[in-house]
Amino acid sequence: MRDHTKLRAFILADELALIIYKLTTKFPKEEIFGLTSQMRRCAVSVPSNIVEGGARESQTEYFRFWEIAFSSLKELEYQFGLAYRLGYLAEISFNETELKLTETGKVLSALIRVLRKP
Repeated sequence: MRDHTKLRAFILADELALIIYKLTTKFPKEEIFGLTSQMRRCAVSVPSNIVEGGARESQTEYFRFWEIAFSSLKELEYQFGLAYRLGYLAEISFNETELKLTETGKVLSALIRVLRKP
């Protein structure tokens, strides 16, 4: 079993999940079952898959969960941009969170590249 709490990718993904939850509280009420719910699920999926992968015994399964975490992050990036274009996010919130999304993506991507090497 691997300790996810020491991984920079997990720390960033966890921070991102908290940010997304806080930002989506300001979304229109009609989005509660739409974009709000979808963004929250994606945001939680990233650190959750890192944790679940760390609990897997095989390297193949561990790697697979990292890929799922990265895919959820990419999905969240799209939804985040959509929310901004719909006017649900202030520019400053968008810019700050976009930096966190980018940093998280870079760290996850680098780890996946390392895991792919034989």
